[in-house]
Amino acid sequence: MAISSTRPNTLPALRRLLIVGSGGREHALSWGLRRCPSVEVVWIAPGNGGTKSETSGGTSDQQVQIAETDAAGLLSHCRAEAIDLVIVGPEAPLAAGLADTLREAGIAVFGPGAEGAQLEASKAWAKQLMQDAGVPTARHWAVSSEAEALAVLKQVNCPLVVKADGLAAGKGVTVAESIAETQAAIEEAFGGRFGAAGAQLVLEERLQGPEVSVFALCDGERMVLLPPAQDHKRLEEGDRGPNTGGMGAYAPAPLLDQDGLEQVRQAVLEPTLKALRARGIEYRGVIYAGLMLTANGPQVIEFNCRFGDPECQTLVPLLGPELAQVLQACAHGRLDLAPTLTIGNQCSACVVAAAKGYPNSTRTGDSIDLRLDSDAQLQLFHAGTRLDQSGNLVSSGGRVLAVVAQGRDFDAAFAAAYGGLKQVHFDGIHYRRDIGHQVRTD
Repeated sequence: MAISSTRPNTLPALRRLLIVGSGGREHALSWGLRRCPSVEVVWIAPGNGGTKSETSGGTSDQQVQIAETDAAGLLSHCRAEAIDLVIVGPEAPLAAGLADTLREAGIAVFGPGAEGAQLEASKAWAKQLMQDAGVPTARHWAVSSEAEALAVLKQVNCPLVVKADGLAAGKGVTVAESIAETQAAIEEAFGGRFGAAGAQLVLEERLQGPEVSVFALCDGERMVLLPPAQDHKRLEEGDRGPNTGGMGAYAPAPLLDQDGLEQVRQAVLEPTLKALRARGIEYRGVIYAGLMLTANGPQVIEFNCRFGDPECQTLVPLLGPELAQVLQACAHGRLDLAPTLTIGNQCSACVVAAAKGYPNSTRTGDSIDLRLDSDAQLQLFHAGTRLDQSGNLVSSGGRVLAVVAQGRDFDAAFAAAYGGLKQVHFDGIHYRRDIGHQVRTD
């Protein structure tokens, strides 16, 4: 989105919302945004098996079968239902310019336009922006052929991180342990493993240290930071096995205290927002900084242009009922008009239940038996689920659902989350039993 001077002096009424997407992130957002007192209805397009139409606390969820890539259909729905605010969840429709299409029609959108979404859609573009802005990040090489990549590998003579430049559904990164593994990842990528997303690669030096995720809600000039969260990418206990979209998360991650978070704001997020504006981009949405806390301070592993999944599921229950108005203020470029976002002082834990075969040959269609009673401190967020022709809940994706719980400390929060998972049954269910091992003492 190019920089615009059209900003309201007051925030308009906020009653009818549309969330675009079908995963656990979108289910969590709908749950959180329904807590805003003024909100009457939250539409979800296309949603999943857990976002079927329901009403709670005077606010209703309405599922509508419009694909997240159907910009014309979503625009038509916004006009027909007088939508006050659209929140775009996944990266693909953002990269495709959905927010631009809706904004051009006068609809308020939380989510960057296609130019801003290059933060995630092009690793090489994001790296150049970081370099220009002086944002700390790993040394890198952007390459567009296998020969060029192998020449870099020969020159540096050490294992590298191999990243597909474009969107690869969270599977485009190999953290190689050896030179041979680096070479194999390069050859696979240029051999077509990631399709067009792998036509260009970014090779990076390996950083050392714990990882943490920081989310900034931006209106183009200002930002609100959320508590830091920590994700668990590996499939198996002990952080082993293949990388996944994320098997669980917790927040607030004690790796970053308030001073550390302020350091990230000043060294990473504010220079990034300034660099975007210097390119004529008014970024209204989430900047998700995946960081590694190295001996030399925080360094950016990558940026994403949307809420993380499953970090979103663990963060939303900690955020107050002002969240909807804060996102609306960002969408209008007037974060200064938003109420203060209250943040609970509890610990939040999220554990993902995955399908058999995930993340490679995922099996779908398994019947799901849920006996979990959600309450204010325990949530069930669906992701890869759907209702079959008989109305029965079945699996439809790799990460099937997540159980999230809050407690006075991480031991209590994870005990509640794992207790909830005992009430979830489907054939082939797989989940890690050591999520939060960094902060649990039990």
